[in-house]
This record gives sequence, C-alpha cells and structure tokens, in this order.
Amino acid sequence: MKYVAVLFCFVLFVSCDLFKFQEKETNASEIVAIVNTEKLFRKDLATILPKNINKTDSLILVKSYIQNWAIKKLLLEKAKNNSSLETVNQIEELVKDYKESLLINNYKEHLVKQKLDTIISDEELEEYYILNKENFKLNEELVKIRYLHIDNNINDKDEILALFKSDDIIDLEELEKQELSFKFHQFNDSVWTQLDNILLKLPFSKEKLLKKTKFIQKQDSIGLYLATIKDVLERNSLAPLSYITPTIKQMILHKRKIELIREIEKIIVKDATQNNNFKIY
Repeated sequence: MKYVAVLFCFVLFVSCDLFKFQEKETNASEIVAIVNTEKLFRKDLATILPKNINKTDSLILVKSYIQNWAIKKLLLEKAKNNSSLETVNQIEELVKDYKESLLINNYKEHLVKQKLDTIISDEELEEYYILNKENFKLNEELVKIRYLHIDNNINDKDEILALFKSDDIIDLEELEKQELSFKFHQFNDSVWTQLDNILLKLPFSKEKLLKKTKFIQKQDSIGLYLATIKDVLERNSLAPLSYITPTIKQMILHKRKIELIREIEKIIVKDATQNNNFKIY
C-alpha cells in the first residue's frame, strides 16, 4: 500500500498543473506516476482528456485514471509473484493459442471475402426451401394487411374511406397521392408482416386481426384507424418462401463459406506437401 499512498500524493501535485499541460507544450516524457519500475508519463494522459473539459472534471478524470493504472500495475505484480510457473506457462499458452486463432481467422475471412460466390439463384432458394421445410415453421403470426391511420379532422374523410375500401388499383394510386396527410399507413398487402409489429400501431385486438376481414375500423380521440386483412398465417405454420428468403440466403452463404474454407485448407496442405514443407513420419 505504500506505493498507493505515495502515488496519490503525487496525483494531487500533478493535477494542479493539469491545465498548463493542456494549454501549452510540455515535456512529453515527464513522469506523472511510478509503480515499482513501471512509469506513467504526462503524454499518456493527453488521450484521456476531452477537449474543452473544465478544471474540476479534468482533475477527477486524471485522478481516477492514475488510480486505476496504479491498481492494475500493483495487482499484476502481485499476481506474477504469487503465481506458479505452471500457471504462468498455461496462461502464456492460452495467449499464444488465442493470438494464433485470431490471425488464422482473420486470414480465412480475408480469403472468404475474395473468393466466396454470393450470387444465389431463385432456383437454389426454392430447392433449399423444399428440402428443409420442416426447419421453417413460424414462431409468430403473420398477416397480409393494408391499414391507414388518419386524423379525425382530416378533409374528405368519406372519399378516403371509399378509396381505401376499393380493390381498384387506380383508387389505391389515388390514395397514395394523399399519403402526406396520413399519420401512418401501409398499402402493400402482398407482403407478409409480423402481427406483433402491427399491434404496436393499430388499436385492434389480436383475435380480430387474425381473421381475414374485408374491412374493419375504429375511432378514438387520436384519429380513425382502417384495416383490411387479406391473409393470415398462424404460429407453427410453414413460413412462406418470400418471408423466409433472407434467412435461407444466410444459410446457403454459411454453407458455402464452410465448404470454401475446407477447400482452402485442402489446397494449403496439398501445396505444403508437394513443396516438402509438410511431412508425416
């Protein structure tokens, strides 16, 4: 603890001159603190101080940094002195293995980025989907829905209602021209959407939205809500290909990546063997 006591006295001395350090050039090699043979220099503090920091906050930050630095160095010294040679060797071996793994994985990722074919055809997607259908069961409800939220005071409310209820593409296009006056909306009912996301926006019950409904509406103090549910998929149903496509693409790319890495490893071993860099006795 004697190191810490000496250290904190020194911290107070150093802190008083902190702003001079920030405002003018100083000797970057000037020692700020010492723990055993380890030294902390004034230049090391420069990186921890934000610009335009006030004096009070600066002193607190520097004291905390020096304290943490000292504790780390003292604990490290204690750990070294109280660890067996076997423990030290085990740790060094772990560090070595970790370093080698990082280097190898970084090299593999570099090769994968260069060589991996990321183009996936519709035929490949469909084939993978058919072969793995049992793995694509839904764990949430999906709906194909068209909805609209408008203010109670909006002009031409009756016209908007008529356009929303219509199945005519021209009427839908006319409705889209007025989208800036809507609070929020979704007119594309050809895509599957998670029901939980819809429930966050619309004040309808889950039971009501899980029924194919031509038209439902609800009004409150905020505005008028309109919805049309075109189709529904219950939990544990087979996920539609259009909905699961991003996931399938990730699976295919992951499979390609594994195969590519294995092929690279085979080539590396083959080349090393041919060049007499790898021998088994």
